[in-house]
Amino acid sequence: MEPFKTLDAIAAPIDTPNVDTDQIVPARFLWRKRGDGWSGQLFHDLRFDDNETPRPDFVLNRPAYEGARILVAGRNFGCGSSREHAVWCLLDSGIRVVIASSFGDIFHNNSYQNGLLPVTLSEDDVQALIARLVARPGAHLAADLEHQTVTAADGEVYEFAIEPFRKECLLAGADDIGYTLRLDKDIDSFERNYAARTPWY
Repeated sequence: MEPFKTLDAIAAPIDTPNVDTDQIVPARFLWRKRGDGWSGQLFHDLRFDDNETPRPDFVLNRPAYEGARILVAGRNFGCGSSREHAVWCLLDSGIRVVIASSFGDIFHNNSYQNGLLPVTLSEDDVQALIARLVARPGAHLAADLEHQTVTAADGEVYEFAIEPFRKECLLAGADDIGYTLRLDKDIDSFERNYAARTPWY
């Protein structure tokens, strides 16, 4: 997993509440393996018509937002099913940050486990950012995990909260298992000492 520190990139607005995981990646694609690549499935039915032709009105198909790596979305983003594939689609499309006023709980947890930074801001702040991005298509946002800030192109700074453990894992590029394995020497030492103290166990 790639460590996350800072990201200054084009941001795209998705001003729709309750974008669920089936909109992010339709269920019919879930047979695919992780290594198959998932960028083509991101928002598939919103991005393409029945003939697989890109819909020009969908935000990520507009030239100004090409290469966007940050999404600013409506409330309750990632609600619905528990599919981890939704996060894979975002990451494989280059997106490392999603900003919203709230997230689906399972999506929120899956994001951290895969190296995607979910930033929670107030609804007013999210709407202010969306308005900026609509007014200036192709504008950048800068996300700084260490300082827990998002900076708009005009210099406005928004602070966000994050659990210290989640922050440490993202900075290190480690999920829960990877973080635990970094302590392998301590774990081995404990196991040896425990076995010596409890030989009957």
